[in-house]
Amino acid sequence: MIAVVTILCAFPLGLFLRSHLAANLAYAVAYLWAFVFQGVYLTRMWVGGDDSAFPKDADTIPVMYGVVCAGLFGVGFGLVAVGHLVGARRRARTPAHA
Repeated sequence: MIAVVTILCAFPLGLFLRSHLAANLAYAVAYLWAFVFQGVYLTRMWVGGDDSAFPKDADTIPVMYGVVCAGLFGVGFGLVAVGHLVGARRRARTPAHA
C-alpha cells in the first residue's frame, strides 16, 4: 500500500507543485495515511493468525518492516525532489503567458 502511494504520488507532486515544501508535505501526509491504513490492515491479519508480515512472537520487534517502510519514505522524498527538478526545468523553458 505504501509502495503504491509512493509510486503514484511522489513524482507527480514534485512535478506539479511549485513549492518543494508543499510537495514534500503533501507526500508525507499521503504516505502517513497509507502507512496507518496498512499497519491497521496488517495488524488485523496478524490477530487473525497470519504471520507473514509480523513474527508470531508478540515480543519480537519487526525490524525489517520498519527498515522497508523507512526506505520507501526516503525513496518517496527522492522522487519528489526529482519531480520538482523536472517541473522547475519545464517551467523555466516555457514562456509565461501574459
